Amino acid sequence: MSLPKTALITGAASGIGAEIAKTLYNDGCHLVIADLNEPKFLAELSNSIQKVSYIPTDLSDQADCQALVDRAIQKFGAVDILVNNAGFQHISSVEDFPESVWEKMMQVMLTAPFLLTKYVFPGMKRKQWGRIINMGSIHSHVASLNKAGYTAAKHGIVGLTKSTALEGGPYQITANVVCPAYVRTPLVEKQIESQAEALGISSEEVESQVFLKASATGKMIEPVEVVEIVRYLCSDLAKSVTGACWTIDGGWTAQ
Repeated sequence: MSLPKTALITGAASGIGAEIAKTLYNDGCHLVIADLNEPKFLAELSNSIQKVSYIPTDLSDQADCQALVDRAIQKFGAVDILVNNAGFQHISSVEDFPESVWEKMMQVMLTAPFLLTKYVFPGMKRKQWGRIINMGSIHSHVASLNKAGYTAAKHGIVGLTKSTALEGGPYQITANVVCPAYVRTPLVEKQIESQAEALGISSEEVESQVFLKASATGKMIEPVEVVEIVRYLCSDLAKSVTGACWTIDGGWTAQ
């Protein structure tokens, strides 16, 4: 009987990251959750003390990233699955974009995935098995007004993923990027409410006329759709799938 895999997931206190964490836990994985906020769902998990570690982590800090991986290995012996999910949004024109926010975005959404990949790679190579899944976005492929920082970071994560896939291939380490459009999460719901107030229209109108304007299906993506792709990419069935962008956008980029 094979030993349980250990999955390290960033930004897993809520939203997509939380759903990924709960799913991998139910599949038998040990969990290492990195977030500045403690996940509320920990109480729902049986035997969580033995199987789950929550490690408060500032992903913009190199030392914190190193300590995160060191603590994960100390407790569980290895990191087999790395899911770089953490991120945040800032909307501003290029000329008004705060330089400090740009720097923070690059640190959290691009440098941290690089560092965590770097630190887990030796262990994955020794075991001749690893799964690295980076959370991209529709903005890994296209741009939107006033989202220069987010778009730049999400384009960059594609390049990092492809390079990682090439280096990891001989060691059975796969690397893929999942690129969803708008997913129905608490964060997106707040964005919709904010836009509704700013534009003076209903939340339903913001969803259909703004967020889903470029969608062929006209439907918001549900978290489970993203989770099931991540789940597949973590499996042995996906051993030949690497260096790929898994776009979930309702037909946005088909136009």
